[in-house]
Amino acid sequence: MNAPPPRVVVDVDSGVPPWRQVRDQITRLIVQGWLPEGSRLPTIRQLAGDLGIAPGTVARAYRELAAGGVLSTGRRQGTVVASVPAAAPNALEAAAAEFATTARALGVDVEAAVAAVRAAYLVE
Repeated sequence: MNAPPPRVVVDVDSGVPPWRQVRDQITRLIVQGWLPEGSRLPTIRQLAGDLGIAPGTVARAYRELAAGGVLSTGRRQGTVVASVPAAAPNALEAAAAEFATTARALGVDVEAAVAAVRAAYLVE
């Protein structure tokens, strides 16, 4: 049995702006193949309601992805995946920056954060 696709979630206490969390998670879903080219995304209002955030927050995430050519929006088709971004050379740096922001927001020092990454890395 196939696992269900990961869901987009927003952690308002993470220290990472909600629009960026949405943008980054949608990008990961696309890169990992959960949302292939042509996949239709929920409307801005629908996703905002599902996540419990303002529609403007989702709209910003969608705009950022559209500006990068990842999403396309049209009246008839709605918002769809326009292209699958290549694993960007700075993807690891972006993920590390997001993790570091979250770790700092949690009050974790660098040694504990590195230990958590090592433990997680060895599990997979």
